[in-house]
Amino acid sequence: MDGHGITGATASEIAASVRALHERGALRRGDALPPVRELAAQLQVNRNTAVAAYRLLAQAGVVTARGRAGTVIAGVEAVAQEGYAADSVLRDIGTGNPDPQRIPAPSAALAGAIGRPVLYGEPVIDPALEERALAWVRDDLPDQPLRITVTNGAVDAVERLLAQALLRDDAVALEDPCFLASIHTVRLGGYRAVPVAVDAEGMTVDGLRASLAAGVRAVICTPRAQNPTGATLSPARAAELRAVLADHPYVLVIEDDHFSMLSQRRYETLIGPGHRRFALIRSVSKFLGPDMCLAVAATDPETAERLAFRLSPGTTWVSHILQRLVLAQLTDETALAEIAAAGRHYAERNSAFAARLTARGLPAEAADGLNLWVELPVPARSVAERLMRRGWLARTGDEFQLAEHPAPSHHLRLTVHDLTDEESARLIDDLVDAAR
Repeated sequence: MDGHGITGATASEIAASVRALHERGALRRGDALPPVRELAAQLQVNRNTAVAAYRLLAQAGVVTARGRAGTVIAGVEAVAQEGYAADSVLRDIGTGNPDPQRIPAPSAALAGAIGRPVLYGEPVIDPALEERALAWVRDDLPDQPLRITVTNGAVDAVERLLAQALLRDDAVALEDPCFLASIHTVRLGGYRAVPVAVDAEGMTVDGLRASLAAGVRAVICTPRAQNPTGATLSPARAAELRAVLADHPYVLVIEDDHFSMLSQRRYETLIGPGHRRFALIRSVSKFLGPDMCLAVAATDPETAERLAFRLSPGTTWVSHILQRLVLAQLTDETALAEIAAAGRHYAERNSAFAARLTARGLPAEAADGLNLWVELPVPARSVAERLMRRGWLARTGDEFQLAEHPAPSHHLRLTVHDLTDEESARLIDDLVDAAR
């Protein structure tokens, strides 16, 4: 682009011109805009006017500044999605799905969930669910003033939390490798993802410290069953991270405890007693099913007030029928027993598979969560390609990486808890052969 199509004498006029060119297709995603000095000379405007125009475009999400690479037209990059791959005849071992046979049937709770109609102007949170949710989180955040908000799932909660606290191009610390939905949410919101490495004990101290030095305004962390690695914060690591965050009490800390009632690990938190902006999110999708799209967010009072503006009746509130249905299952002894049994089942199946794989010379360890994070001696893509020729569809660690130009991943994320013994044996044979 030589800049001749851009017109205007003021910052707003120049920005409007670029937006018009983009809307008409004359400028497309990835196209480079002229350097500031060059554009100012072409349009015979002050350099500061050109700088202001590009700033307006960046704030609107039209362009992205890439340092020495210049300013380019932005676009939403495709992100891999969780769930079954569409139109595949292969056996999908990368779904990340819970076992439908392990999800409590909601039929018994439905009759009691209907109740009377809820009208405009009534409280958006069912009082009984609010009380149950507060009890659910109180022991894990005993020193904090807490308010409960109900959202349409964990991803909805994260999106709303970021929107009420951040502006476009603000920096957000994300675990690396990272949960796919978090990558998608941050990119869609126009925020900048700052990678924080994850090891066996969770988010690393050096990584968090570096992200804070880079100016992040929010940190998204998975305290246990980190997706994709399965890592869980150790007590020592959590204490170190809280110590780092103690100097940054107004950075928004979002903890996504997605595995909660299924987890076999103790909950540890980054949220210290003096932290001022925080949210602990617990969704029900892993143990009541993805279609039961509800999450509770325990937040500081000010964050709760900001969220309340986005949860008004008739617009974005969560159905009270759904709230009552979730409450009925969370207070039913039979359903709770089924959830506990499901958590043990996932842990046992993953541990058994990892042990058999280790015995065959491919070391693997079952951490926590629905999946296994398997390290390979060769790049994962080559192994995944060989597995495809044997009828398997696996996810490589490349999909979960945040770096702009990462090294090839040596990990596969496998969902194996629903395989039969025969399928498990065949997959282990094929994995060992493919990794040679």
